[in-house]
Amino acid sequence: MEIGAITGYVDLAQLLLYAFWLFFAGLIFYLVREGHREGYPMETDGLGQAPQGWPIPSPKTYKLADGSSVVIPDLSRREPPVSAVRTGSSPGLPIEPVGNPMFANAGPGGYAMRADVADKNSHGDAAIAPLRILKDFSVAKQDVDPRGLPVVCADGKTAGTVREVWVDRSEMVVRYLEVAVPNAAKGPHVMLPINFARVGRDMVRVASILGHHLTDVPRIKNPDEITMLEEERVMAYYGAGTLYAEPSRMGPWI
Repeated sequence: MEIGAITGYVDLAQLLLYAFWLFFAGLIFYLVREGHREGYPMETDGLGQAPQGWPIPSPKTYKLADGSSVVIPDLSRREPPVSAVRTGSSPGLPIEPVGNPMFANAGPGGYAMRADVADKNSHGDAAIAPLRILKDFSVAKQDVDPRGLPVVCADGKTAGTVREVWVDRSEMVVRYLEVAVPNAAKGPHVMLPINFARVGRDMVRVASILGHHLTDVPRIKNPDEITMLEEERVMAYYGAGTLYAEPSRMGPWI
């Protein structure tokens, strides 16, 4: 027998190849399981809960920087209810909102149940905060300061006035405009994501919603802080408006 041969039909190189195959198969299995930690409980196209299937990894506890912990996967977690029905019986058909489409959590208005705490920077401070408490931040002189400008919505109506600018102190960019709205029973101020706004020299335009929609924007609990869940809900509201703000937006273009 040649060097490395164990028998006439098996040698060391062959055993190493088999060992590599076993290792590689185990690595693929491990990566697939770890990649399935998010997304549970799963749902079917019919807006109902689906069987959990395989391979679901065993729960693992992760320690976060703020001292808290999170268990993933969390099979007891529930997403916000979707107020929508399918337009037909076949899987994959589009869904239509039921009731007020701006709060249906459907289509562009969908959001996820993120943690109801503010996102933190590396120093433990809220990453997004208004300029009134950020003494080291200001609007650049060459840019338009939107504070005091009227907010004009898609129907041409002035629905509020910009009261404050909220900045992401980690990214050094504007994230929200705080808008004062008149006669708002839910609260005098609402948040306007900067990516849904167009700041001009004499006004701030919002194309996604109509004037009467601005007073119904989901409110935040802390006047100087916005949580990740509140960010989801605010963004979802304006996102829903891009399709559901008026019936003409939902019809075919051709």
